[in-house]
Amino acid sequence: MFETKKILILGAGLMQKPAILGAKHLGYKAVVVDANKNAVAVPLADEFYPVDLKDREALLELAGKLNKKGELKGVFTAGTDFSASVSYVAEKLGLPAHAFEAALNASDKARMRACFEKSGVPSPKFSEIDSSSFENVKKSLESGETELPKVVKPCDNMGGRGCRLVRNNDEFQKAVSTAIKNSRTGRAIFEDYMEGAEFSIDSVVYNGTLTITGFADRHIFYPPYFIEMGHSLPSRVDSKIKNELIATFALGIKALGLTCGVAKADIKYTKNGPMIGEIAARLSGGYMSGWTFPYSSGMNLTEEAMKIALGQEPDYLLSNRVSLPWQPHESVKGKEQPFELYEISSTLVSAERAWLSIPGKVSKIYGLDEVKQIYGVRDLLPRVKEGDKVDFPRNNVEKCGNIIAVGINSEQAYKSAEEAVSSITLRLEPKNPETEKFLKGECESDEKGFPPSAFTFCPNEVTSQSVGEGTKIPAGQKTIDYLPETLIPLADSLKDWNHCTLRKTLEKFDEICPDHAELDGKIFWSAILRGGIQGALYVADNINK
Repeated sequence: MFETKKILILGAGLMQKPAILGAKHLGYKAVVVDANKNAVAVPLADEFYPVDLKDREALLELAGKLNKKGELKGVFTAGTDFSASVSYVAEKLGLPAHAFEAALNASDKARMRACFEKSGVPSPKFSEIDSSSFENVKKSLESGETELPKVVKPCDNMGGRGCRLVRNNDEFQKAVSTAIKNSRTGRAIFEDYMEGAEFSIDSVVYNGTLTITGFADRHIFYPPYFIEMGHSLPSRVDSKIKNELIATFALGIKALGLTCGVAKADIKYTKNGPMIGEIAARLSGGYMSGWTFPYSSGMNLTEEAMKIALGQEPDYLLSNRVSLPWQPHESVKGKEQPFELYEISSTLVSAERAWLSIPGKVSKIYGLDEVKQIYGVRDLLPRVKEGDKVDFPRNNVEKCGNIIAVGINSEQAYKSAEEAVSSITLRLEPKNPETEKFLKGECESDEKGFPPSAFTFCPNEVTSQSVGEGTKIPAGQKTIDYLPETLIPLADSLKDWNHCTLRKTLEKFDEICPDHAELDGKIFWSAILRGGIQGALYVADNINK
């Protein structure tokens, strides 16, 4: 009799799509749970149940029913906050996974930091803060006992939600309130800011070995927030620094107690060496584990990780990995090597890049078809559509979309991804107060300098407020022909947040808006420098309205 084999997958979003497809490819039925019945990957599930991923008892009840029938072979997630829910269910049912306590260590940033501190693993000094301790921390800031800058982040959330830099006392109250609001337990951590290059690392922990399955450069911008505008894989960091980062990562995994499954890190290389931002007991989100690493290496990481959750050997991983040296930084030199180290090598380069918008409401989107024709582009992943409200992102779920490109080298992959992003234009509805506020350069008292302008340059080169003053661009004339003299030398070197040069911005405008009305030079050029192509189109559309 044919045996029905099922795997319980937590999450039905885009980040879980590779897991659902991987389960099917391995010959298992994908039983998918998510609180959102309309999640994008629900139609791919063999069975779907609307269960809140925080509700461990409800998940256990469902898994228990499947287990009684002898059908459930494993529990899995990727790109969610709920690795502890996976471990809870798996541990109760005797299925392979990290221990529940270890998964909790990797899910709660305060517990995580405490584990690192106890084991002497480099990570920022921190304190836990909630509504009851808020005033005490505030007083220590005002007295000078606590020095800034600091980073505040929820203890139990991902995607950068509620995470920001606190640069002065005026920013403290709102920043902490937002972090606590974004925590399921009403708690945040307040920690030292780490200065240095940042990296993402994916790995598989199996039978006393640690295999690196993706090592990427992260591209983080726009303080006081930490917006990831993309990642590049493999990293271009030199091998010594890479090995030091991996050694610290391995010690962090050991400190948390992770032994059976996957682990991912956000980690920086500071003036004092590697320091761990966080380690999670899951595969990464952000299109790394399910997209850029498989493209780069040729290995389906999701399936290899899923094999472990199913009690199988990750045979492809074991057959194709290469040994890495134990090369710790001076800060952890005396510590015992916790795992045998390996890596799956990359033969191609993957580049993921995001695009974003100024505040407003989308009226039309241009360039999506053009992007699909660009050499090297593998995925076009828009997050917004016409009619959606948009804002300059304060976290990593507020971006407008992502491009993934692949090349034989970094130059080729980066160029394809950035050309693709620069080809996309979001036109905004006119007469919008939020767009007006942005173009005027207004910002909140606790967000000085944010959002930034599209085109930034040295103040000695040109002052944006004076550009085009007293000039007009005649109706229907190409704006590129009226580029102010002060901007001509910068036309091909200045790029906005979507990798679009000033020259390409004007060429876009002239193509999209050939019949524009007469434009006031000062207003038009100010709008371009502040808001890029969106600012230019907004000014023209307001005149037409």
